[in-house]
Amino acid sequence: MLRRQVLVRLTATAAILSLMLPLSGCFARQEAQPPQQEEPETGVVAIFTPADGLTISQHTPLNKWQELTPEISEALQDRGFGQEDIHIHTSDDLNRQSRDLQDYVVDALTPGEDDPKAADITLVVAPAAETGDATRQYGDYVSGRIVWHDDAGDEDADPSDGERSEDETRYVQAAQRMVTTLDLAREAGMTIVLLSNAIEGFAPDAFVQMSDAERIGTIQAQNMVDKLNLDATSVDNPKSIEVLLPFDATTDGQSDDGDSSDEATQTDQPSDEFAAAAFRGVWTVLAPYFKDGRAVCPSGKLTAETTADDWRSVAFDASDENGIRAELTARLNMDDDKDGHTRIDGVIAMNDYVASVVTDQLSELGYVGTSADINPSITISGIVGNITGRKDITKQLVPDPIKAPEETESPDDEKDIEQINSRWPIVTGYGAYRDIIPGIVDGQQWMTALEDRLAISKDIAEVCARLDAGEPLDAIDGIGTTDMEGEKVPTLTEPLVAVSAGNLKEALIDPGYITLADAGL
Repeated sequence: MLRRQVLVRLTATAAILSLMLPLSGCFARQEAQPPQQEEPETGVVAIFTPADGLTISQHTPLNKWQELTPEISEALQDRGFGQEDIHIHTSDDLNRQSRDLQDYVVDALTPGEDDPKAADITLVVAPAAETGDATRQYGDYVSGRIVWHDDAGDEDADPSDGERSEDETRYVQAAQRMVTTLDLAREAGMTIVLLSNAIEGFAPDAFVQMSDAERIGTIQAQNMVDKLNLDATSVDNPKSIEVLLPFDATTDGQSDDGDSSDEATQTDQPSDEFAAAAFRGVWTVLAPYFKDGRAVCPSGKLTAETTADDWRSVAFDASDENGIRAELTARLNMDDDKDGHTRIDGVIAMNDYVASVVTDQLSELGYVGTSADINPSITISGIVGNITGRKDITKQLVPDPIKAPEETESPDDEKDIEQINSRWPIVTGYGAYRDIIPGIVDGQQWMTALEDRLAISKDIAEVCARLDAGEPLDAIDGIGTTDMEGEKVPTLTEPLVAVSAGNLKEALIDPGYITLADAGL
C-alpha cells in the first residue's frame, strides 16, 4: 500500500509540473483512484484566501479577509459542516497561495485511511491578485481577473520569455500553476468555488462576485444625487461637485512628466482598468445632471461634454496625504490665499482614506457645518439618538432657492454669498474604515459603503452545501451567471451596503461589524 501511495503522489506531482508549461501543452491526467471509504455525512471545505492587504495609511477597512473567513466558517457550520472539516489557508501572495493549493490537492489525491475522498472536497479559492496602492484603499474584496496573455493576445506565450521582468514571470508562473492545480482537482472529482477574482484559463463550478470598481463608483454617485436632491435642483442654482479619482500613476506606463510609455507591463493594467471602471460607474449616474446644467464642476475638469472614457481628467496620484490635500485645494482654486471660499456642494472621494484627508483639508480651508445640514432630514443630536437607541429628532427639508445668489456691491449680499460658499459639502467614500466612523456620526463624511459580509458568508455556505449534495445552484435566490472561458458560471452577487449616520446602527452596529466605541459613542 505504501509503495502504491508513493507512486500516486509522484504521478500527481509530475502532472502538475508538466502543466505549468504554456497552456497549449497537453494536460496529464490522474488515473489512480483513491481507496473506497464510507460516505461522510457532509464533505470537506478547504478555503484559500489571501492575507490582508496593507494600505497606504494603515487605516483599516472592514472589508478584510481575516474578518470574512471566520464568518464563512460559522456559516458552513450552520449548514451542517463539521468544524474539523473546514480548513482555512491564508497566503501572502499568488506564488505562495498556488503552492499551498498544489500541496493540498496532491495530498488529497493520496488519502490516508480516514481522509475524505476527492469527490467530497469543495475548494473555495480567492486568487491573490496583485493590486496597486490606490486599489488596496477600497479593501480586500475588490473583484478583478488575473490574466497573463500579452498585448498581442498570445495566451500561449512562454512565461519565461525575455519580455517580462523576473517578478512578472514569477507571477505568471504562479497563476498558471493555480490553473493547472484547479484542473487536476476537478479531474479528481473536487468542486471549485472562486471568490472575488476570476483567473484566466479556468471556469469554476460557482463564482461569488465581490465589490467591483463600477459598483463602487455607482453607489457613491447615487447617494450624492439623493442627498443633494439633484432631481429637484434648478439649472439657475446648480450644485458644485468634484470627483477625486485616486490612481497609481507610476503603474500606468506614465513617465514623471505625464507622457505615456510603451513599457507598461501587463501586471500594471488592473490599476488602469479599475480607475476607468470606477469613473464609469460615477459618470453613468452624474452625466445627465452635468449635461442639463443642474451640476457643475468648480475645477472645470467635468463638463457637459465629458464622457465615461474621460476618467483621466479627474485622476490623480493619491499616494500620500499631502498630494490629496494639494489636489483638493487646487480644484477649489484656494491655494493663493483667497479671501473667499469656492462653493462646493459635493466631493466624491472614492474611498475612505481619500475622504478622511478631504474632510481634514476642508476644515483647514475654513469650510464650516456638517453634511447633515444639507437637505437635512435629521439633526446631529437625532443621529446620535438613533444610534444609541433613543428617539430620532427629525427636521423638515429646506428647499434651495431657484436661483443662485448673484455678486453685488452690497456688503450684506457679499456676506450672504460667502456664507453659502463656505458651507460644508457632502463627502462620500468607500470601505467603512473603523477610524472614519466617528466622522460619519458627526457629519463630516456623509456616507461610506462596504460588502455585506454576513450575507456573502451565507451565500458561500449555501453554494458549498448544494455542491456537496449534488443539488442545482439555480434554485438559490438571486443567482445569475457570468461568462468565464466560454462557459456560463453560476454567480452570486450581494448588493453593496451604503452607510450614513441615519442607518449606521442598523447597518454596522446591530450586525456586529463595529461597536458603539468604534462609533465614538
